[in-house]
Amino acid sequence: MKNLKNITKYAVMAAIAVPSLLTFSSCQEKVDESARYTFTQYTVASYLQEHDDYSEYIKLLSEVPVSSRSESTVLQRVSARGNFTVFAPTNKAIQNYLEELTEKGIISRPSWDAFPTEHVKDSIKKVIVYNSILDGGDQGKSYQTSGFPEHDGEEFLTPNMNDRMLTLVRSESLDSLFIDGVKNAETKKITGGALIDLKNHDILAINGYIHQVHSVVAPSNETVGSIFEDMIKNGDEQFLVTAKMIYACGLIDTLSAVRDERYEVAYLNEEIVNLPNHPSFGQPGFLPEHRKFGYTIFAETDEFWQKAIGKPSAEITPADVCSWVVRQGFYPGAKDNTDYKSTDNALYQFLTYHILPMRIPVDKLVIHYTENGYNYQSSKEYSVPVSETYTTMGERRLLKIYQSGKTDPTNTIYLNRFPILRNGRRQDYSEAGCEEGKQGVVINTTDFRNVVNGYIYPISSVLAYDEATRVNLSKERIRFDVAGLFPEFMNNNIRYSRSSTNRDLCVGMPIDKSYKYLEDLEILEGTRFYYLSGYGKGWQNYQGDELNVTGRYEMVFRLPPVPVEGTYEIRYAVQSNSGLRGMCQVYFGTNKKKLPVAGIPLDLRLGANNSPANDLWKTTWIDDKVSGEDIDETNAENDKQMRANGFMKGPKYYHVAIGTNTDLARANQKTFRRIIVRDKMKPGETYYIKFKSVLDDDSKEFFMDYIELCSKEVYDNEENPEDIW
Repeated sequence: MKNLKNITKYAVMAAIAVPSLLTFSSCQEKVDESARYTFTQYTVASYLQEHDDYSEYIKLLSEVPVSSRSESTVLQRVSARGNFTVFAPTNKAIQNYLEELTEKGIISRPSWDAFPTEHVKDSIKKVIVYNSILDGGDQGKSYQTSGFPEHDGEEFLTPNMNDRMLTLVRSESLDSLFIDGVKNAETKKITGGALIDLKNHDILAINGYIHQVHSVVAPSNETVGSIFEDMIKNGDEQFLVTAKMIYACGLIDTLSAVRDERYEVAYLNEEIVNLPNHPSFGQPGFLPEHRKFGYTIFAETDEFWQKAIGKPSAEITPADVCSWVVRQGFYPGAKDNTDYKSTDNALYQFLTYHILPMRIPVDKLVIHYTENGYNYQSSKEYSVPVSETYTTMGERRLLKIYQSGKTDPTNTIYLNRFPILRNGRRQDYSEAGCEEGKQGVVINTTDFRNVVNGYIYPISSVLAYDEATRVNLSKERIRFDVAGLFPEFMNNNIRYSRSSTNRDLCVGMPIDKSYKYLEDLEILEGTRFYYLSGYGKGWQNYQGDELNVTGRYEMVFRLPPVPVEGTYEIRYAVQSNSGLRGMCQVYFGTNKKKLPVAGIPLDLRLGANNSPANDLWKTTWIDDKVSGEDIDETNAENDKQMRANGFMKGPKYYHVAIGTNTDLARANQKTFRRIIVRDKMKPGETYYIKFKSVLDDDSKEFFMDYIELCSKEVYDNEENPEDIW
C-alpha cells in the first residue's frame, strides 16, 4: 500500500500540476522559431547540448512538452528568447534519482524501461524537467548565485515551471548552496535538496543562467494534511502529537487542499477575463493564473508535549491534550469532551489558533519594505520592529507575528510578543525591554517543513489565545496592510511578490458574479478591482502596495475580529489630494445585507494641501512644530484638533519614498488617516464594512492602503496617549 501511495504522489500530483504550468490565450502554444538567437554565443539549450554531462537531461527536455496544451518541447522553450534559471542535473544525478524511485518501490530497477505505465514515466520526466527551470519570461529575470535569496529558507521570486516556489539554504562555510534543502538549527547539518556544483554554476547563456546540480530538484508533493497523516501512520516524531490533534479534529482533508480546480477550468476556458487597462496606471488587471489554498501551522514540538503531559509522544492522546488545555484555563467555557470536531471543544479551539489559512514562507512572516530607517534596496540590517496581525482558522481570532529589529541581532521572529517600545515623539521606536509573560513564542525558522500547500514551523513553548493575550492585543493599535486581509493574496504570490513584471504589478479580481476569488470580500457588479503591488515604484504607501478600484464600485469587506469587548475606532488610510480619486459612502455593521450608513460620504480627492476651497483642511492640518520648549505639547494639541474633525496624520513608522527615512508619512500632507467608524464591538461577532461609489464617473478611483483597529483604551488614554508611530 505504501508503494502504491508513492506512485500516486508522483504520478497524480505531477499530472495535476501540468495544466497550470503556462497559460495562453489560444488553445495551442508553439514556440516562435523565428525568435531564436542566431548569435555565436550559447543559449541554455545549445550549452547543455555541447556538454556530455547533460545528455540524459537534454533527452528529457526534448521529450517533455511545455504544457499539456502545447506542441512545443521544453528544449525548444530554452532555445528561444527569455530569462531562464536552469538547475541542470548531471547524468549521474538523474541515475541517482531513478535509484531512489527503485528504493521507494515505484520502479523495479533504476531504468526508464522499468516504469509500470507510460503515464507514471511521463509524470516522473515532468517532475525532473519542470522543477529544474525558473522561467522569468521576457519581462522577468534569471538568477546568478549573487542574486539568490539572502537568508536560509527564503524563496526565489520566480516559480519553477511546476509552479512551485523553490528555497535556498547555505552551508555554514557559505561555500555550498542547496536548492530546497533543510538545515538543522542545532547541528547545522543540511538534509535533502540539490547541491549546486562549486565550480559549474553561474554559467551565462544568452537567455539565462545555468547551475549544475548533483541531485534532481524534486520538491515534495506532500500537502500539510498528508504529511501529518504520514506522521501518524509511521509514528514519526517532531509533530506527532500535533498530527493526532489534526486528525481528531477532522482537519486532514481541509489541510490537503491544494487549489481550486473550478477556477482552473474557468481561467483556462476564458470564462473570466483580464480587467481592462487601469485608467491611471495604464496596465490591464491580469487575473491570477490560479486560486491556490495555503496553510501555515505553528506547532509545539513533541518534546514540549512530553514535558507538559509526562508521557512519550507516541502515548499522548487527543484526550490528554484536551484535558491539559482545560486545566490551563486558556479557553473558559470550552468543553472537555471527545467531540473534537466541534468549535466548542477545547482541543479544537486550541488547535485552530495555531493555523493561519495562508501559506507564509520565511521571508514573508513579516514584511520589510518601507519601515523607518530601512532601505529595502541597500539595508543589510533591520531597523524598527515589524509586525503582522492575521486572523486564524476556526473561531476567528487575532495572531500577531513580530520581529524586534535592530535590538535583536539574531532576527528572531515571535508570535504574540508585546514589548516595551521607545515610542515617544522624539524616540526611535526601538525595544526598551519586555515584561515577564509578554516575551512571546519563538518561531523556529530553520527546521520548518515546506510542502506544496504550506509551511509547518516548530515552536518550543505553548501558543494560546488566553485572556492575557487578548488584553495585550486590545492595548495596541493594530495596523493591517489591506492585502494582508485576504489570504488569497499570500497563497498566490500576489502580495509582496517583489516582481516588476506587468502581470505582478497590476493584478485584477473578477466580480463575484463571474467568480468569487476572495473569501472575505464581496465584489459587486460595476466594480473594477485592481491590486497594485507598487514594488520598486516609490509610491507613498505603507508596504508599497494598494487596492485601487474604479467604476461604480460597491464592495463589502469582512473585518478582522476584535480581541475584547469595547469601543473601537476603525481608521482608513488614504493617499489623497488627487483628481484621480472619487467619493464613496461607508456602511458598517454585522448584517452585511443591511449595513447602516456610517457618517457622511468620504471625499477621497481632498488632501491636506488642497485648494483654498477645502475649508476643512485649511483649519485642520497643522505642520508639526520642530523646535521650542513646548514642542511635544503643542504637537499633541494639534493632533487632538485634527482628531476632533475625524482626521489623523500618517504615522512616523514608515517613509513614503524609496531609500529614505526622512520623508515620513507623518509629515506628508497626502498620506493621512480618516476615522470612519467609532463603535462598540464584541469578540466572536463578525463585522462588515462597505464602500460604495457616489459619483457618476467610472474613471474615479477608490484607494485603500491600510486600516487600523484601535481600542478606546489606546486612543483615549490620558495617562499613556496613543503614540505617533
